[in-house]
Amino acid sequence: MLGFIGLGVMGAPMCRNLAAKSGQEVRAFDSDLDALAQMDESGVKPAESLRDVAEHADIVFLSLPGGTQVNSVCLGAGSLLTHLKPGGLVVDFSTTPVNLARDISARFLARGIQFADAPVARTREAAKNGTLSVMVGGPDHVFARIKPYLEHVATDITHCGGAGAGQAMKLINNLVLFQNVVALAEALALILHLGLDPQLAFNVLAKGSADSFALRHHGMNAMLKNAFPENAYSSEYALKDIRYALRLSEEAGVFLHGADNAKETIKKAIRAGYGKAYFPALAKVVASASRPAAQAAPAKGTGKKKGG
Repeated sequence: MLGFIGLGVMGAPMCRNLAAKSGQEVRAFDSDLDALAQMDESGVKPAESLRDVAEHADIVFLSLPGGTQVNSVCLGAGSLLTHLKPGGLVVDFSTTPVNLARDISARFLARGIQFADAPVARTREAAKNGTLSVMVGGPDHVFARIKPYLEHVATDITHCGGAGAGQAMKLINNLVLFQNVVALAEALALILHLGLDPQLAFNVLAKGSADSFALRHHGMNAMLKNAFPENAYSSEYALKDIRYALRLSEEAGVFLHGADNAKETIKKAIRAGYGKAYFPALAKVVASASRPAAQAAPAKGTGKKKGG
């Protein structure tokens, strides 16, 4: 039997895919009883507690908001460390600090329990479709054991190295993503100031060397449509992740100017009331910050459009 803990934006569709494709029953748990009640899928059995999951499942998957929750579930009172039997395996889809993944791995190993950090990338739609990218940290034999299950939720699965390597790659992925989204927000502010058609402009960018996943998904599907729903990867989550990444860079003795700028932009979005909104909403504060300068010195020979 499989276990799954954390039925949020990404966890719920991943749990459904595991149940539908693995041929095994999945015992699922979430502290949010409403989220748990919605898991009425065939093959998913609601669990009463963490202990209920740990005592019945051979492999337990986690999809939790961050390091605090992962630490509590894995190492806290009444945790998986307490109740999992030797020979068990925990796969963490969450995004956490690298040092936490290494610590959990070592403490589980001392109890005869295997662990893999396996954070995921891409969108909620990819989670629903089973087309995520997964970055795995852990020993070769653990990767070989979990790969067939990861294929139920992802189309791209990369073994990045030992414990913590998956988390390191996920944080680096997010560093690049956040800076790309800030660049797109700045581009959109300038596009609107110059009176250019924003859809046409982003289509042109997609045909050239500025093309990116961020442009096609975060730019075209969120910024152009002015659509920043709350049931998505929020600005608060983005700030959490970029802080993890900057902490990692500080430990490595590398200062990342662009990433630090992205962090400050995300913080401005949260202060402006977009903390729960899909994080490309940072375009709102970039546009707002650029507006006074645009009004003071409009581009010669162009009109201005509202938006951004």
